Parts: sequence; structure tokens; C-alpha cells
Amino acid sequence: MNNILTKLIITSLFLTFLSANKDNQKYLIATANSGGTFYPVGVGIATIASLELSKKNKLIFSAITSAGSAENIDMLENGKVNFALLQGLFASMAWQGKATYENKAKKNLRSISMLWQNVEQFTINKDFVKTGNIMDLKNLYGKIFSISGRNSGSRVSAETIMNSLGINFNKMNIKYLGYTPSSIALNDGKIQGMNTPSGPPTAAVTNLFSSIGDDIKVLEFEKKNLKVINNNYPVWNSFIIKAGTYPNQIKDIHTIAQPNLLVVTKETPMQTVYLLTKAIYENLAFLNTVHKATKVMSLQKAIQGLPMPLHPGAVKFYKEKGINIPDFLIPN
Repeated sequence: MNNILTKLIITSLFLTFLSANKDNQKYLIATANSGGTFYPVGVGIATIASLELSKKNKLIFSAITSAGSAENIDMLENGKVNFALLQGLFASMAWQGKATYENKAKKNLRSISMLWQNVEQFTINKDFVKTGNIMDLKNLYGKIFSISGRNSGSRVSAETIMNSLGINFNKMNIKYLGYTPSSIALNDGKIQGMNTPSGPPTAAVTNLFSSIGDDIKVLEFEKKNLKVINNNYPVWNSFIIKAGTYPNQIKDIHTIAQPNLLVVTKETPMQTVYLLTKAIYENLAFLNTVHKATKVMSLQKAIQGLPMPLHPGAVKFYKEKGINIPDFLIPN
């Protein structure tokens, strides 16, 4: 039984036990589907917070799966969850009232922390690889491509990237599959490509490298591609997936990434957010064992790339730690 699965079982049993205590204040954290990075990291955060805060502060946290960033924002707005993991692009759109949120800016959202970088991983069958560059997606016109869940931030980021580069995804036979179903379908030859942005190593991509690594390619981005994409939403940076990240991966993969962040609504009590933020950063070593993507986390990077103001509880913690917070991240 692997590390993550063991922790999921322990967490489930632990939270079930704690939930029996009616005096506890319960909080839900929305993540994404179980094949990516959002879910295990969300479970890790819930575990840390519950272990640290249940006895003295009567606070417990649980992570739930979802369709991703779009559904997470809806659930935050409807009060179905208290915290959520969001993709940087989607968070920026929601806060600014752009694209999907035109004239519907979500000004009740507040940042807590940048968590890790969401790495773009467009994986296609090698039969359609001509250059290895992202523009090879044009070779999938008329072919079946899984762009991720219909309501996911992964779909929105893929569409934003492709629109910026002049890649017409409407010319593909688009399917809306989660990460694990996409991986299985690509392995079985039922689709020719998939979109799985996540913190590497991503389980769905790992499975493909293990089974048909010689028959797939994770497409790469050049600097000129990045420049064009950032003309619309400047949230991406260059990122290298180091050789050896995936089974039998002998070369670095040059791609791009955007930040993922933990968010909350402004109505959430200041002390709750302060204690959660404190619990996360005082237990990073544990979180690192849940998923390797979290190894990039540090106090020095906690507020990098955040597209919306911090919650006052997070501000309190970062100020205690001597973090210099720019004015645009200080809530009114």
C-alpha cells in the first residue's frame, strides 16, 4: 500500500472519529478529481489542520473531490465548502470578472497561500508528434482529445493556451474526461491526447510512462510560445520537469506552469484562517510526504503569484513571520 493511500485511510478514520464530537467546528476543503495533485494535497492539509487544531481549538477539516476550480468557486459561493484549491488562471478570472466571470467578479474570495505550481502537461500519442512542441496539437485535428472535466479549471487553462496560440480545439473531437479516465483511454488507444495540468509527478501521467512510455510525448513550450500566452493572462512561467520525474523519462521536459492557491471566503473567521495557515507552514515536512509537488512550498514563496487579496488571518500569520506583504494583497 503506497504512502498516499495509507494516509487517506488514516485520515478518513481519524476524521470520522472526530466528527462524532458535536462541539467541533467542521470545515470542508474542495479539491479536484483523485487522479491529479489537488486531492492528495487537500487531504494532506486537512489532516495537518485536524491533527493540530482538533483538541485545543475544536476545529476539524475534511477534503472532498470535485470537478475542479470552476465547481470549487461555485461551492464557495453557495456555502457548500469553506476552503478550496484553485488554479491561478481561474482564480484571476474570477477575481477580475473576466471570461467565464464577465460582469460576475467574485470579490468575496480571499487568498491564503500559493501552494505549488500547476504544470501544463499536454500528452499525445507519438504518432502525431512532428516537432515535440505544443503546436503539434494541430496534428490532432479530427482526432479525439480529452481536455479534462467540463467544469474544471484544467479545461479553461487548456482552452486559454490553445486560443492564444491559434490552435483551434473545436477542430478536435473533444472529450471531457477526468485525469485517470483520460490516462486509461490514452493507454487503450481510445483517445489520441490528454490535458492534465498538475504538480508533477502526476499519477495519470506516471501510469502512462509506466505502461506505454515509448508511445507518448509530453509536448514542450518554447519562450516564444510563453510570450504569446502571457499576452492575455500573465500567470505562466517556464518550468522544467526534470528527467527521472516519471518512469523511464530520460530527458528534461520544457513546459510552463502557473500557481495553484488555497482560497477562502472573506466571511470565514480570522482566527480559523490564521490557525490553518500556521498549521500548514509549521508542518511542511509532513505535507511533503503526501505529494512531491509541495516540496516547492516555503514561507518565502507563500504569497508569490496570488491574484487576489489575502484573508486577514493569513496576513496576521505572515506578518508574524516577517513576510513583506505588498499593498495590493492587503484586504480593505
